[in-house]
Amino acid sequence: MSPQPPPVLVTRRLAPGVIERLTAHHAVTQHDSDLPMPRAELLAAVRGRSAVVTTLDDTVDGEFLDAAGPGLRLVANHAVGHHNVDLAACAERGVAVSNTPGVLTAATADMAWALLLAATRRLGEGERWLRSGRPWAWAPNFLLGMELAGTRLGVLGMGRIGRAVARRARGFDMPVGYHNRRELPAEQAEGAEWLPLEELLARSEVLVVTCPLSDATRHLLDARRLALLPPGAVVVAMTAGVVDEEALAAALESGALFAAAVDNFEREPEVPPALLAQERAVLAPHLGSATVRTRQAMGGLAVDNVLAVLAGGDPVTPVGA
Repeated sequence: MSPQPPPVLVTRRLAPGVIERLTAHHAVTQHDSDLPMPRAELLAAVRGRSAVVTTLDDTVDGEFLDAAGPGLRLVANHAVGHHNVDLAACAERGVAVSNTPGVLTAATADMAWALLLAATRRLGEGERWLRSGRPWAWAPNFLLGMELAGTRLGVLGMGRIGRAVARRARGFDMPVGYHNRRELPAEQAEGAEWLPLEELLARSEVLVVTCPLSDATRHLLDARRLALLPPGAVVVAMTAGVVDEEALAAALESGALFAAAVDNFEREPEVPPALLAQERAVLAPHLGSATVRTRQAMGGLAVDNVLAVLAGGDPVTPVGA
């Protein structure tokens, strides 16, 4: 008898055409839903698996790894981020971790600009006005927005996505500053100027947040730091947890900020009521990488990692502890 193929768990329904390449080589159990697996169901389903394709909603910790057992070889996170994975616990057990970097850069940068344009030009307010049936007429002062040409853009987090956001600013003739833990070589900085964090905030009329969530960046933009932004600034948050959502709502309520946009929330799918109450808040349900091509590429890269590791090789895109 030929040996049974290593069993794989996929915790969420993947983009069209992705799962078939995995099922052609391995015994796959897929949670056929767009909703996360309940925790108890996840812990039961992971038992005995050789690899698991997870999403950011799946907490991979000691309990998860113990439930999986010693045969688990790979956690393939279907995301660039990996704050849901205890990397040290995986390393202790010899479990590799991979992610899906690079393939979602363009889509996420495009989404950041879509949100920035929607926030500065008050598109959400305008659409809600029309759909409500309220009377309206063109007028010189009706729903006046903020013009981007020549406005100073700040990018917090100059990784792949941050650099793509900065690159797109050229089409709007916007000077760009950025903050990273370390200054980038000039050839990688897309013409942007490195600034210390508090100086960046003080000089950014619009700020796009793309840095990854970590212990060091959680609530990095709290009430005190948001107050450093120029009066009437705009904040676009593409990473959950870096911007204190309650402080952001308070800054909108007070009028300190002109507008804000958020695509990724700290306690998804919960959205803070204080943000929902703000007319100048543009809120999107985590759509940064939500294009067919990008989600297929993310799923394909997760599958590449599974196939590589279960064939005895190394992950294609490993995450180190």
